[in-house]
Amino acid sequence: MRSLVVCCSLLALSSFPFILASYTERRLYEDLMRDYNSLERPVANHSKPVTVYLKVSLQQIIDVDEKNQIVYVNAWLDYTWYDYKLSWDLSEYGNITDVRFPAGKIWKPDVLLYNSVDANFDSTYQTNMVVYNDGKVHWVPPGIFKISCKINIEWFPFDEQQCKFKFGSWTYDGYKLDLQPAETGIDVSEYLENGEWALPLTTVTRHEKFYDCCPEPYPDLTFYLNMRRRTLYYGTNLDIYQHLS
Repeated sequence: MRSLVVCCSLLALSSFPFILASYTERRLYEDLMRDYNSLERPVANHSKPVTVYLKVSLQQIIDVDEKNQIVYVNAWLDYTWYDYKLSWDLSEYGNITDVRFPAGKIWKPDVLLYNSVDANFDSTYQTNMVVYNDGKVHWVPPGIFKISCKINIEWFPFDEQQCKFKFGSWTYDGYKLDLQPAETGIDVSEYLENGEWALPLTTVTRHEKFYDCCPEPYPDLTFYLNMRRRTLYYGTNLDIYQHLS
C-alpha cells in the first residue's frame, strides 16, 4: 500500500511542470485578450498607420487558361506586422515566446487580391496567426488564386506573358494601413517548375493611387510574374503526334 502511495505521488510530481505550463499559457491568453478589441487598429497613436509587410511565396503556376484569360496559381501570402497590445514579458509567463490565435480573434489587415476572378473573391485558407512576445504577428494563409491576366498569343509558341497579383486594403487608406513589400518580395525557393511555362523573372512594385474624392493615398503591392512559354514542350508534343499519326 505504501509503495502505491509513493508511486502515485511521484507520478503527480512528474506531471506538475506540464500542469504549470498549461496554466501559465492560459493566463497569458487571458491577459492578452483582456480589453482587446479586434476591430481596433494596433497602434498606440491612432493618427499613425499600421505598417504591414507582405511577401508572396510562390508554390506553383497550376494552369494558364488563354481562352478565358485566367492564370491559376498556388501561393502562400506571408504577412508581418506589430501589435503593441500583444506583447509580454517572458519572465512573467514562464519564458513562453509565442502563442497562436485563430484568424479573426485578433486584428488583421483586410488586404485582398484586386484582380481575383474567384467566385469567393478571397480564396485563402484562414490559418492561425503566430504572435511573438515582442508583439510581432506572423500570418501565412495559403490559397489557390484565380488571377485575371491579359494574354496575347500573337507570337505563340514563342510568346512571353506578364501576369500580376495586385493586393491592397479594401477599406483602409494609406494613412491608416501602410502596405509595404517584405524584403524578398516574391519567394520562389519552394517553387515547382511548370512544364509549359518558364518563370525567368519576378518583381514587386508598390503604387499609391489618389482619387478625386479623397486626399488620402491608397497603396497597393503588385507582384509581377514574367512567364516565357517553353517552345520545346510544343515541339516534343508535335513530334509525338506526327509519329503516332
